Amino acid sequence: MSALKGLGRGLEKLIPDDFDPVFDPTAEADRKESQLSELPLNDIVPDEDQPRRKFDQAQLDALADSIREHGVVQPIVVSKDGNKYKIVAGERRWRASKLAGLEKIPAVIRTLDAQNRLEISLIENVQRADLNAIEVATAYAKLHDQFNLDNAAIAKRVGKSETAVINTLRLLNLPDEAKHAMLEHKLSEGQMRPLVTLTPAQINAVLPKIIEEGWSARRVEQYKADLANRASTPKTPKSAAATPSTEPYVKNITKKLGVKVKINTTARGSGDIVLKFKNKEEFEKLCSILTA
Repeated sequence: MSALKGLGRGLEKLIPDDFDPVFDPTAEADRKESQLSELPLNDIVPDEDQPRRKFDQAQLDALADSIREHGVVQPIVVSKDGNKYKIVAGERRWRASKLAGLEKIPAVIRTLDAQNRLEISLIENVQRADLNAIEVATAYAKLHDQFNLDNAAIAKRVGKSETAVINTLRLLNLPDEAKHAMLEHKLSEGQMRPLVTLTPAQINAVLPKIIEEGWSARRVEQYKADLANRASTPKTPKSAAATPSTEPYVKNITKKLGVKVKINTTARGSGDIVLKFKNKEEFEKLCSILTA
C-alpha cells in the first residue's frame, strides 16, 4: 500500500471526533486478516503520524466512564513496532482505557501484508452496488483513519468523484437515530443529505415525519429552507404590542408635568418611564411637582 501522508483540508471535520466504525462493512475481512488479542496498555504506543492529534478531555472522561461500566466494546487496531505495538485506529479508546484504570485492552494485531489485503477488501466492499450509504461512509472513514488516505485518494481508489466521497462522509455527522433508519432502508442518502448541517435535535424532531409521510429529497430540502427562513426573520418584539395602551398615560403625564414623557414596557409588564426636560427651569419645575 502506498501511504499518502497529506490529508485533504477539512476531511477531519467530516468525521465526528468520537467516530468508531460500528457499521463496518469490512468486519468479516478484518477478522480473517488479523489476530485478536488482549494487550497490556503499556505495550501500546500512539502513531506519531496519526492525523487527529487533539482529544476532547470531557469526551475522554465520558468514554472512560462507559468503559468502566461496559468494558471496551470494540477492539483497537495495532501493528507490531519493535517490542511495542503502534496504534493504527482507536487511540481515543486506548487513552480512555488508561483513564478507566484498565491494564489490558482488546486489540486487533495486523501485519503490513494484512493491512494491504484489508485495504483491497475495503475498496471492493465500497464498490458493491448494494452497500448502504452509512456503511459506505464508514468504509471511507476507515480508509482515512486506518490508511491515512485523503478524500482525493479515497475517491480515486473507489472510482467515485471527490465530491461524492465528501457528501457521503458528511452522513456520519447524523445522529444515531438517523443512521440506524438509513441502515434499515427507511431513509435514503438523498433524503438525509440536506439535514447534515442541522442540529441532532432538529433532525430527530422531523425524522418521524420524513419516514411516515415518505418525504422526497426535494421536500426535505424545502423543509430545511423554511427552517432557515423562520430563523432569519426578525420577530416583532412583544413589547411593541403593548405600546398603544401606554399612549393615554403618556398624554396625561405630559399634561400634568409639562415635559416630554416616554414609557417603555415589556410583555411581562415591567418597564420604565423616561421624563425629558429642556433646561434648568423645566428640571426645577418637574422636581417641585414630584416632591410636592
